[in-house]
Amino acid sequence: MLTALWFATFGLALVLMLRLPMRRLFGASAAFTLWLLPPWLALLPCLPAAPSRWLDLPSLQVHPATRIFVAQITPPASSTHGIFLLWAIGGLLCLLRLAIPYHRLLSQSRPLPATMWRVLQSDWPDLDPRRLRLHPAGPALLWAPRSLILLPADFLERFDARQRRLVLRHEHAHLRRGDALWSLLGELMLALLWFHPLACLARPRLRMDQELACDEYVLRQSPQEASSYARTLLHSTGVAATPMSIPWLTQPQLKERLNMIQRPRPGTVRRRVGFISLAMLMSGVAFVAQAAAWHGQHAAAKPSQDMSYVTQSAPIYPADAIKKKEQGTVVLLVLVSPEGKPIEATAEATTQAAPDLIKAATDAVMTWHFNPTMKNGKPIEAYARVPITFSLDQQMPPAPPAPTGSSATTSPSI
Repeated sequence: MLTALWFATFGLALVLMLRLPMRRLFGASAAFTLWLLPPWLALLPCLPAAPSRWLDLPSLQVHPATRIFVAQITPPASSTHGIFLLWAIGGLLCLLRLAIPYHRLLSQSRPLPATMWRVLQSDWPDLDPRRLRLHPAGPALLWAPRSLILLPADFLERFDARQRRLVLRHEHAHLRRGDALWSLLGELMLALLWFHPLACLARPRLRMDQELACDEYVLRQSPQEASSYARTLLHSTGVAATPMSIPWLTQPQLKERLNMIQRPRPGTVRRRVGFISLAMLMSGVAFVAQAAAWHGQHAAAKPSQDMSYVTQSAPIYPADAIKKKEQGTVVLLVLVSPEGKPIEATAEATTQAAPDLIKAATDAVMTWHFNPTMKNGKPIEAYARVPITFSLDQQMPPAPPAPTGSSATTSPSI
């Protein structure tokens, strides 16, 4: 979870830095799409990954007289439960803050009168009457399983026919772009990051970029309406933004939206270049973030914290090996399931012990139980490197060092 938080922080900082240059170069739509970066990075640590590191466990020593021993390593207890509980309580309160006003908005909305619907149908024939509701918070788009357009009771008096058409076109564009769902997902993510200072900076800027992208979409369809669109904004009354709704206008947005209307908008080629650049940026950042996570796991991994094992049965020193005076160290590479059971055990290529010793070590390890590697609170499949030293002497020969380079590839730490 901590890794996901760092990735989300990095993504938020990157978006806040790049949104303005992206908008100037490639348009408002590309700048709004940039907000996919924080959740994309936050999900990277949760994606399944193949185990890729041999976790070195302590060497076990076996004498001819060795029959039973108990070997156990216990990972240190976690001290993060209190922090997690505090985060969960804060997140729950933020979700309630979203749900209560949303329910109030939904319950206070009313069907449109038939006379009003007939006038609106002449203004914008493409409107679906099932999506229209009366509410003082309108004009606005409200998220629902079937998103709703909220209109105030004085909508016909507040706007003339041309202005009504532009407002309805704007709200209809929100519907077509799926902006209500994106608003909901943004609100949920920001609620989970309630403690994060960058989340407070991100919320109004996310709303702003969403409105600018919708304005750009509308004006791209009807560039001749730019001046009328600007006048409609100027004569509109701003309303307060409410959770999971997209109002036609909030007062802080007015200046920026008017500036965007006056500036030349990028053409089709430049917008496509912007989206291609954005895809490359997201892929590159994801690659760098994953590489940084891998490096951190590789540098911080310690056998006593990464994997533990419990066993009551030592490898049996083969009688033939004792007669032949065979001894040496068998290094086993063990694949451990999320349940802690060995799936397979193979001798490392550098192992030079006799076949009898390798078989004795393998048979014993396959009966052991491991405390599996944990990732994001869940057990995962991982590898362990287990050295077992067979010796006929009282003084044990040292175990070989862990391999370096490509033979010691990485795996998620536990």
